[in-house]
Amino acid sequence: MLSAFLSAFRTPDLRKKLLFTVGIIAVYRLGATLPSPGVSYANVQKCIDSMEGGSNGVFNLLNLFSGGALLSLSVFALGIMPYITASIILQLLTVVIPRLEQLRKEGQAGQAKITQYTRYLTLGLGVLQASAFVALARSGQLFNNQCDQWPIIPQSTGIPDWLTLTILVMTMTAGTGMVMWLGELITDRGVGNGMSVLIFTSIAARLPSEGWQIKQTKGWGWFGLVVLLVLVVITAVVFIEQAQRRIPVQYAKRMIGRRMYGGTSTYIPLKVNQAGVIPVIFGSSLLYLPQLALQFFDQNNPGKTQAWIQNNLADPTSPIYITVYFLLIIFFTYFYVSITFNPTEVADNMKKYGGFVPGIRPGKPTAEYLDFILSRITLPGAFYLAIISVLPNFFFIWLDSQAYVNFPFGGTAVLIMVGVGLETVKQIESQLMQRNYEGFLR
Repeated sequence: MLSAFLSAFRTPDLRKKLLFTVGIIAVYRLGATLPSPGVSYANVQKCIDSMEGGSNGVFNLLNLFSGGALLSLSVFALGIMPYITASIILQLLTVVIPRLEQLRKEGQAGQAKITQYTRYLTLGLGVLQASAFVALARSGQLFNNQCDQWPIIPQSTGIPDWLTLTILVMTMTAGTGMVMWLGELITDRGVGNGMSVLIFTSIAARLPSEGWQIKQTKGWGWFGLVVLLVLVVITAVVFIEQAQRRIPVQYAKRMIGRRMYGGTSTYIPLKVNQAGVIPVIFGSSLLYLPQLALQFFDQNNPGKTQAWIQNNLADPTSPIYITVYFLLIIFFTYFYVSITFNPTEVADNMKKYGGFVPGIRPGKPTAEYLDFILSRITLPGAFYLAIISVLPNFFFIWLDSQAYVNFPFGGTAVLIMVGVGLETVKQIESQLMQRNYEGFLR
């Protein structure tokens, strides 16, 4: 990996792309620390310092993806989450709405139209999420009602309250649009995978401070042991993320005019982790719903239902919580893979261009064969995602509640960072290979 980056810096145009990407990341981190108008940043810091670990369990994942900007209500407080949500919604709607399915099959023009819809939906979700977080911050629920003495949005400013809240929502929504634009700039003019690189940056920005929090809590010995275990987990994640089942495909020779086409052999790479990190996000989001519902109950007089939810579905060290989380990830892995990979469509495309799997008849038998292989490799992939995701919960039991609230090496963080890192290195290596081929042909 380091050799790829060193070789890229020796190439002038790749060096410009890398420096451009670093500049965009610097702008992104600046916006993540820039306070929004109407927010008392001093009071925000007091609230964060007064809480254990500085984060609310309900919004821990969102705060992780925003690089800590969410609880600060900064300009980029929403981060890239509205765009991720919009992309997932449109990807799921593609299966339901025929118009979107048709656009997806139209190639680059159709994909550009879907991207435009994603941008509009991102801004709409940005308005909704910004309004929700501003309302939560105003009521004190964003910080578990522990910061009543330090109002996040002071009212004694002489400006009408509705105007302050409107400007704050508009600023955070505009920040979402700018984050989306910055990600597209990295995709077009940088190293590629702009949105993923920004998520990687947000997670990596929190690692030093959160890791130092564990050191202060448990000491150097436990900190070193946690780092060692994290390195082992990262090694396992890299190994499995690279694993794939290659289905051989042979193309028959065809005469078109006076030329002979086909006769080549290739393969269909089916990854063990075909679903990526999406099932983990879905499972985490569903488990946040019971925790979010607790905010609307009376905290002083909890009932039996509220106490059961608090002890079993809101406590990450509970066996029921871990079991439900584990099963949700397995379910969503199969669900998402069935949506994103259609064996029948792949078999039809192979048959159209004269391709076939050796020993398997084209058409329906090929689709059944692909479905059989996919279902077999999805099972270990689902268990892999579930184990990596619930592994931090055992760390929470092993350490303490404060380390849980501020644990930076969660399954989602590790999966995203390793996946984005591997994909970025592949992008750089492919561009280096293109330039080496150009020099060889000359």
